[in-house]
Formats: sequence, C-alpha cells, structure tokens
Amino acid sequence: MINKIARSVADALSGIQDGATVLIGGFGTAGIPGELIDGLVEQGAKDLTVVNNNAGNGDTGLAALLKAGRVRKIICSFPRQADSQVFDGLYRSGKLELELVPQGNLAERIRAAGAGIGAFFCPTGYGTQLAGNRETREINGKQYVLEYPIHGDVALIKAERGDRWGNLVYRKAARNFGPVMAMASKKTIATVHDIAELGTLDPETVVTPGIFVHQVVRIERVATQAGGFKKAA
Repeated sequence: MINKIARSVADALSGIQDGATVLIGGFGTAGIPGELIDGLVEQGAKDLTVVNNNAGNGDTGLAALLKAGRVRKIICSFPRQADSQVFDGLYRSGKLELELVPQGNLAERIRAAGAGIGAFFCPTGYGTQLAGNRETREINGKQYVLEYPIHGDVALIKAERGDRWGNLVYRKAARNFGPVMAMASKKTIATVHDIAELGTLDPETVVTPGIFVHQVVRIERVATQAGGFKKAA
C-alpha cells in the first residue's frame, strides 16, 4: 500500500545529506514551508546549496538556517531586504556564496529541470554582469543568454491539502514555486494542513501529482501576519 504520510517533520527530513541542493518554496510570506526549514536546522545537514526566492527575513526560517552556518551557497532573486541582516553579514564576510538569478529565469531554470530540458536561451540578463561568460546567441534579431536547469536533491514545499499518495492542492498564492520545485527534485517533502481520504481530492484541482512527491507531513494551521510574523490561529 502506498502511504507517503510521514510521522513527523524529523522523520521526513532524516535522509537529507551534507552538500545537498535544497529547493525551498515560498514567495514573500506565502507558501513558506517554515516547519520544514526549522526541522532542517535541527536535522543538522550542512554545506547546503539553497535555492529560494530570497535569502531570508529577520532571524527565523531561512535566515535561521543561514545563521546556523549550514548553507554554503544560495541561489535566489532577492537577497537583500530591509531585514536581511543575516544574509548581509555572511555574504560580506565571505562565508556565503551568492548566485543572483532574475526571478523569471529562476522559475524557468527550475521548470526546465523538471521537464528534462538540457538548457535554453533567455533574453533576460543579456549585456549585464548576470550573463557572466555564458554563451550568447542571436535568434530572430534578438540576443539571448544560455541558461542551465537547476536540479534539486530535495524540495521543501508547502501545500494546503494532500492524500497518502502525495497528490497536492495549493491555496492561492501559496502555490508559487511549489509545483516546479517538486518536479525538479529527486525527493520532495511537502507539508499540508489537511490529509484527504484517498479519492476525495477533485483531480481537476490537483496541481502536483503524487508521482512527484515522496513524503507528506501534516502541520497545524497558523495565521501569518504582514511581515511574516506568525501568531497562533
């Protein structure tokens, strides 16, 4: 019997190895798998490459993972914010490597990994330092930069509902990077607020099929306030 429901966050994260590339969902305060990030801090894997929309806020979540010294490199679109002091300190002291990627490129590089695309040409970044020394090509009179997929060893994502087969349904903006990260990783771990009985999820609402999901962990529902500060529901 296929049953992907994990007993706890710790059980779900137990197989993550040192040096892993970890794709972490979330955009702003929507869809951040906070319980999985906290669990990864406790789990102890180090020398990680983290792929995320930003580089953490305040001292919690991803910022706490950075502060614990577990991350070697971060690939993101928005590393600096008003409260990104943890990232700033580590980057300026040379303790953290940054690969800055325009947000559309980031999403497409992850999607390409899941779709089995070896590389693609994108116009964003041409003629800037972001293009680096990568190959460029003129296509139909427009200049493009060669981009490579971003594959993950593990994806940590947040969904709204799931079943024991791993089928996932998201809530509005919390969907963001979750679906493409699940497809791009060797292993996907998802938190959900509700576990649905098998067969009760409307197939038309399932965004991430269970074939892309390996572990599902149920978490309590917590209201998120502006700025990312949480309070009990």
